[in-house]
Amino acid sequence: MAAKHAEQEIEKSSDVSKERHLVLYNDDVNTFDFVIESLIEICHHERVQAEQCSVIVHNNGRCSVKDGTVKDLRPMCKALVQRGLTAEVE
Repeated sequence: MAAKHAEQEIEKSSDVSKERHLVLYNDDVNTFDFVIESLIEICHHERVQAEQCSVIVHNNGRCSVKDGTVKDLRPMCKALVQRGLTAEVE
């Protein structure tokens, strides 16, 4: 029984450290400039990277704007959502 519990703990910790994606979705509300500034401030993008991501979101409906662990991406996702953007960690 103890081995099963230890196995579950390892599984949980590896889920947290697994590489994930912060995905930003298109909307009809926010401007390009607002999205670009948000990506620069929250995700620490360079201006060109933020501009490219905003165009991809506009054209494709979504874009993976940042990769990392769930621990790193959750606060960024929360900050984007608090600004009225639609985002999630996948």
